[in-house]
Amino acid sequence: MNEGRWSDLAARTGSALVLIAVGAVEVWLGGIWFEAFIAIVCALMIWELVRMVEPERFGVAVQLGLLTAFAVVLSYHMPSVFTLPLLLAPALVGAGQVGAYRGLYAVFAIWITAAGLGFISIRESMGFGWMVWLISVVVVTDVAGYFAGKALGGPKFWPRVSPKKTWSGTAGGWVAAALVGVGFAAYYELGFGLVVVSVLTSMASQAGDIAESAIKRTVGVKDSSNLIPGHGGFMDRFDGMMGAAVFVLIAGLIYSPGAM
Repeated sequence: MNEGRWSDLAARTGSALVLIAVGAVEVWLGGIWFEAFIAIVCALMIWELVRMVEPERFGVAVQLGLLTAFAVVLSYHMPSVFTLPLLLAPALVGAGQVGAYRGLYAVFAIWITAAGLGFISIRESMGFGWMVWLISVVVVTDVAGYFAGKALGGPKFWPRVSPKKTWSGTAGGWVAAALVGVGFAAYYELGFGLVVVSVLTSMASQAGDIAESAIKRTVGVKDSSNLIPGHGGFMDRFDGMMGAAVFVLIAGLIYSPGAM
């Protein structure tokens, strides 16, 4: 057996189990526990983002991470007139602090804070069932996409940005997400519309993954950080979830679905 190829298997497995356990507990608890968890994750992702565009600005990365944590939680609890300014604060303050890739930093910082608000809004306002649905869609999109891509191969989806992704894997993710939508729609009696929304959420998840791959290629790094042994950074693990959360946040503002 090629030990080099599998040398990080133990670290990857251990890290994955810890993340799954902590995430499951936080989603189940909800409330301040879940909000604090999301605030910490968003703060770490902003820290990673700053370190990617300007590795030497450690102090700035920590300060912007703390600002992000407070902004994400307050954006949910403050009156709606303050929501947008709070979500923009880490991006605007950070853009004035980083010297390189300012525009890139600002766009991704807004994405991170909006995703944080999306996670909290889905769990606290829409309910536990919607949060489980979101996680299920993203996970099956990733897993089905991986196995379908490996089994079927074929043309690459966007080789310049994400050379490993294929059209077969991408479509496999959509099919798996549709099946999740069918299951949840049947259980909660929500109709066929949820199947369509599930596929669109799958697409948003894939877009998040591609966007994160694009920024890493632009700044010339392999992983967003090494905070998670065997996996890279929090942006590497939550990119798809962030894309899906922002889409559901926007769709929820338009459609206002009931709790489940």
